[in-house]
Amino acid sequence: MEIVLSFAKAFLVGGLICVVGQLLMDYTKLTSARILVCFVVAGVVLTAVGVYKPLVDFGGAGATVPLLGFGYSLAMGAIEAVNKYGFWGIFCGGVTRTAAGISAAVLFGLLNALIFKPHAKA
Repeated sequence: MEIVLSFAKAFLVGGLICVVGQLLMDYTKLTSARILVCFVVAGVVLTAVGVYKPLVDFGGAGATVPLLGFGYSLAMGAIEAVNKYGFWGIFCGGVTRTAAGISAAVLFGLLNALIFKPHAKA
């Protein structure tokens, strides 16, 4: 029963994040790329002020998988590296913590470009 509750919390948190994204697409003139950047920056800012960590603790993958979670990972990586290496941790912590995700995005983007024929929308 505990796993069902965990799934429900993840679904609720992830769903609410997606609702915010959909509302931004429907009711603003922001492009999808700008909304994605806003989500990553919001994840960093919410982590910095201490709001996002309790949401991650509650929602699990529902909070860490969306782009807000990428911003959270960047911020947590920088915080941990600063605590370990001092000032220079600012420059390496976020990238170190998110390296697997960045590598996967580059690899799958490359594979997608090799398999399918990209074309610009007219």
